[in-house]
Amino acid sequence: MANVLLFNKPFRVLSQFTDSEGRDTLASYVKEKGVYAAGRLDYDSEGLLLLTNDGNVQHQLAHPKFKMEKTYWVQVEGEISDEALNMLRKGVELKDGMTRPAKARAMPEPEIWPRNPPIRERKNQSTSWVEIKISEGRNRQVRRMTAAVGFPTLRLIRYAIGQWTLDGINQGEFKKAQINLPAPKRPSRSGANRSGKRAQQQRRSGPRR
Repeated sequence: MANVLLFNKPFRVLSQFTDSEGRDTLASYVKEKGVYAAGRLDYDSEGLLLLTNDGNVQHQLAHPKFKMEKTYWVQVEGEISDEALNMLRKGVELKDGMTRPAKARAMPEPEIWPRNPPIRERKNQSTSWVEIKISEGRNRQVRRMTAAVGFPTLRLIRYAIGQWTLDGINQGEFKKAQINLPAPKRPSRSGANRSGKRAQQQRRSGPRR
């Protein structure tokens, strides 16, 4: 059983423990030994980041082939339209190709911590919030998706990864969780015996032509 830390990453904190440029890192918040981030969260994004002490768990949590759904709360410039939401749901054409269809809905402003520093708001431009769920992990994907449908992202918070959420975790803090991975599949004894018999028969009969 592996240990997993659910960390609520603040704005402008790197998803790593060291930085040659002197920027804020995980080392300022996480004192647990032997853990490292399972995946990444951009420097200018906030919210849920998973850390673990197990390489196999890290691979399963971070690798795109496992398609673990991630939920984002996104504050965008302007009042999000039904047309833009439908475009997100169908998939958006980006420079690196078409995205998979996302789950997208307008949502009320969540009750969350204030960002420091706050977002830049224009006096004559309203903002709105969108919940977006994706199972991909392209570079800055959510920001590029909202920009592509005409609503640039102002603030981005990752609320959930798979079964885990930010619930009960203050900004800059973490809580411990555990995960049980299924045991790797092994060939059945009967399958192994059949393979062995076929190999013996081929050796006896010689190479096929």
